Amino acid sequence: MKETRKVFLLDDDDLIISMLSRALKKAGFDVKTETESGEAMQKINSFNPDVVLLDIKMPKPDGMEILREIQENRVDSQVVMLTSLTKPFNTDEVKIVINNVIEKERLKQEVQFLRKAYSEFVEKDFIGRSEAVRSLLEKVDRIARARVSSILITGESGTGKEVLARHIHNLMFEQGGGGHAPFVSVNCAAMPESLLESELFGHIKGSFTDAKSDKKGLFELASGGSILLDEIGEMKMGLQSKLLRVVEDRTIRRIGGKSEMPIDATVIATTNKNLSEAVSKGEFRKDLFFRLSTFYLHIVPLRERSEDIALLADHFLNVFTTKYNNRRIKGFTPEAEQVLASASWPGNVRELKNLIERIVVLENAEMIGPEHIPSWITGGTMSDGSRSDNGFQLPDEGIDLEEMEKKLILQALEKADYNKTLAAKLLNISYDSLRYQVKKFGLD
Repeated sequence: MKETRKVFLLDDDDLIISMLSRALKKAGFDVKTETESGEAMQKINSFNPDVVLLDIKMPKPDGMEILREIQENRVDSQVVMLTSLTKPFNTDEVKIVINNVIEKERLKQEVQFLRKAYSEFVEKDFIGRSEAVRSLLEKVDRIARARVSSILITGESGTGKEVLARHIHNLMFEQGGGGHAPFVSVNCAAMPESLLESELFGHIKGSFTDAKSDKKGLFELASGGSILLDEIGEMKMGLQSKLLRVVEDRTIRRIGGKSEMPIDATVIATTNKNLSEAVSKGEFRKDLFFRLSTFYLHIVPLRERSEDIALLADHFLNVFTTKYNNRRIKGFTPEAEQVLASASWPGNVRELKNLIERIVVLENAEMIGPEHIPSWITGGTMSDGSRSDNGFQLPDEGIDLEEMEKKLILQALEKADYNKTLAAKLLNISYDSLRYQVKKFGLD
């Protein structure tokens, strides 16, 4: 059933009141009228209209004073001002204006709802109560309040570098009353240098073969907000020099362009590489490293802040029971919390998050116990409660070694969220060896 929209009409002209109220009621609106402005605010508040049609020229208080009261009292109604210049009214035009105002407000509320719903599943708050996290967040608070122009975040894969970047962005802009400031993210390792340059800086039509039209770069799109350069340690040296100019001069030039454009975006760079070592090896520019690391934040691995594990597990449980509508699961048993706290978590917070999502989808117990936690988390085989000295018991019938090798590599890739560097560490082999095995077994 379609909702009836309410319109409050305030005008001291009886003819206008009669004409407009009749036309609006005929169009399906619930209309309340008033010719005196003295008690108009009380009547507006009690009627709670979607739209207020307000005449400017009225006896005291006049229309502008009523408008100020509506704004000061944060009345949740849209206001359309009527003046003597617009009279006599074309009632069809008035109906169009009212419908447009209502539709605009509906779309605004829908966008706000979608942003809120989206934000529930996009981590924006960095969670933890350990001393390491408290110290980190104290630095973050000072950096965010200062609105610095560039920040470097380091940490192992899965520690939550992007989450911390979003948290900083939220502190800088959204909580500061800046409205919806853009947060733009790009993975520097996910595309070739030429394409990444075009993505970052944009291009001019005809500047290269596929440049069919002018294109804004991500730095332009991030204006007034933040740009996240994820895995900046993988950026090629040639592009690093161009990025240095952007960070220092706060201007960009599109590919093929002739003019510099100012940019107003906080640059947040993240990496799981040791950039100091990369500088020593000639893989990363020293001047760019020093410029980015002026404001430097390091996230310690989850294994070094085990007191945060239970808090994070509860948070992810709430997220995924909501997402998958599995309200049966209420929490973790003390034994399960102990198992989680004692695990090594090579995949860090991402691994914990993936585990909780898996449990919520596959289990239906009221309380999560140790029996619901997969054996690879604890490093043992929980099915029989026993374990051989090397962590594996060869079956009497033997095994297909190549097939098991393939399965282990696939498990490592899945556990590392297909980060080959981390997967190689889990298997205790070199990165090149893993690449060879991935190609050998067709696991790309």
